[in-house]
Amino acid sequence: MKQIFALLSGLIFGLGLIISGMANPAKVLNFLDLFGTWDPSLAFVMGGAILITSPGFFWLTRTRSRPLFATAFRMPQKRDLEPKLIVGAGVFGIGWGLGGFCPGPALTALPIGAAGTLIFVPCMLAGMWAARQFSGRPSLLKAGTE
Repeated sequence: MKQIFALLSGLIFGLGLIISGMANPAKVLNFLDLFGTWDPSLAFVMGGAILITSPGFFWLTRTRSRPLFATAFRMPQKRDLEPKLIVGAGVFGIGWGLGGFCPGPALTALPIGAAGTLIFVPCMLAGMWAARQFSGRPSLLKAGTE
């Protein structure tokens, strides 16, 4: 049942990306181009997501002792900024700025078969694999079997 709800959540997320146009790398790159063809619509998409998610998240964490399909809510415990986090965020931002994709929209746009997506997704997966290898964390296949 947990996997079915994960699939449904991913489908809803992907549908939202498609409807909002965020699966289009040109739209994302225009958002990042502050002094050129700036398009603020991504800010509205992110703001809308926060407005919808925040009340539900607040309500669920206050009224339920645990999620429906897990033993506990998994909230971040660390409050400090590690160099690893800052470098990782920087690399993510550089990749997003160069490619116009972040992981969700890239996977959403993959069925279209755009040349940029066909290059970006394998490189993204290779980067995820390499990060797991160097961090000493379990592989992606083992991490999802909790």
